Amino acid sequence: MSVHDELTSVQRSLDELFRSLGRLEKQLGTGGLEMRRVRADANHLRESVALLRDAAATPAAPKRPDLVTISDAPYDPSLWVDSDDEGLGARDRRAP
Repeated sequence: MSVHDELTSVQRSLDELFRSLGRLEKQLGTGGLEMRRVRADANHLRESVALLRDAAATPAAPKRPDLVTISDAPYDPSLWVDSDDEGLGARDRRAP
């Protein structure tokens, strides 16, 4: 099942829970501490599922690129034969 299907199933279960709580409140009354706690907990569940639904609707954060390992071994000096030392000018000239 997809996330959307699972959230829809949870929402249906919550709706059934609220219908059952309504029937129970008719029999027991709404004034008791226990009934108020169950109703508050059910409301918190509804809010939490709404937050989950919002989080699932937003696109995921972009994936970080894979890291590249750089070796600690010294580079081959022949790679730098034709380059200038940056900031110092050419080899045959004096630095300012």
